[in-house]
Amino acid sequence: MTIKRAASYALLAALTVTSSVATAAPSSANTAGHAAFALTSAAFTEGGTIPKVHECTSGGNDPRQHNESPPLTWAGAPTAARSYALVMRDLDNNNLIHWVIYDIPVSVTSLPQNVDHAYRPTVPSGARQVYYRGSASLYGYQGPCSPRTVNTYEFVVYALNRASLTELTTSSSTQTAARVIANASLGSARLTGES
Repeated sequence: MTIKRAASYALLAALTVTSSVATAAPSSANTAGHAAFALTSAAFTEGGTIPKVHECTSGGNDPRQHNESPPLTWAGAPTAARSYALVMRDLDNNNLIHWVIYDIPVSVTSLPQNVDHAYRPTVPSGARQVYYRGSASLYGYQGPCSPRTVNTYEFVVYALNRASLTELTTSSSTQTAARVIANASLGSARLTGES
């Protein structure tokens, strides 16, 4: 009788632990009923192939390559966000930074295809971009440039605790900008593609 009662208690304890774990899991994945911060593109899915139109034109002979930034959309950002920034890296080339755009107004939740190659692009109004020094020299987006290999490119949108990153200027490097953005981050969302 004692052995049977002990087995019953052990089973009850196991069920209680399992039940509390199952109950706790959803709240950690979906804090306070908010959707998770997510970044998507109409041009490619997570881990998918980035279309040729978004590849760099430096040294390429493919007429489909236009070095146009992909359209990007985000949702579920932290409510305390005061602006956004986006950083694109080539994960297979020493995390080389291909694009930094920041001071994106908090009311904006997407970037159109082909953001201007300018320090202050026309869309989104108020945003600024870092000068890319590499296979091309330009402000803003420099598309995938890996003709002999397939590399993974990471796009990360950051929700920032400040409306403007005033310490960044026209001469700031991509590495400096990425550090400042990371230090002001309240949260981030990631999308990867291959090219």
